[in-house]
Amino acid sequence: MYSYIKGIIKEINPKYVTLENHGIGYLIITPNPFNFKKDEEVTIYLYQKVSEDAINLFGFKSIEARELFIKLISVSGIGPKSAVAILASGPVNSIADAIESGDAKYLQKFPGIGPKSSKQIILDLQGKLDIEPSITSQVFIEVEEALKALGYGPREISKVIPKLDESKAINDLIKDALSYMLK
Repeated sequence: MYSYIKGIIKEINPKYVTLENHGIGYLIITPNPFNFKKDEEVTIYLYQKVSEDAINLFGFKSIEARELFIKLISVSGIGPKSAVAILASGPVNSIADAIESGDAKYLQKFPGIGPKSSKQIILDLQGKLDIEPSITSQVFIEVEEALKALGYGPREISKVIPKLDESKAINDLIKDALSYMLK
């Protein structure tokens, strides 16, 4: 099994990209192939699916996307095509947030995912995802931007944001966040 391939994008197709590595062109099925640029050097994180009639490589821009794909295809009734469609339709953190919060309606907006499938995804994966939740509140997004401007990294920020009280004014939230950072 492959973990990743680093190479140059040689072809972009609506369903896949061709990545050249040491003279070999790998056809890699990926969500949103047009997020890649032709002749760009990239690292694509892979999942190899072997079936009776094909050996397919599925590729992702991040390890988190690959891990979510693997979790999704473990759900009864969700195959690789459905999992790729889900990942093509939304950010990894948003999909993970929807699963963790039990938001079946959000999951139903993806192609081929109806009420039964969305409930099955939530039932099978809720509490089992190791993906950091996204910051969804506009207030928290502004606090995050302010902390980034002050030189704090994503890891530090993600530890502080959950401790903040959203009902406070942005200036007070930034002060509170800084006081947590300095502890």
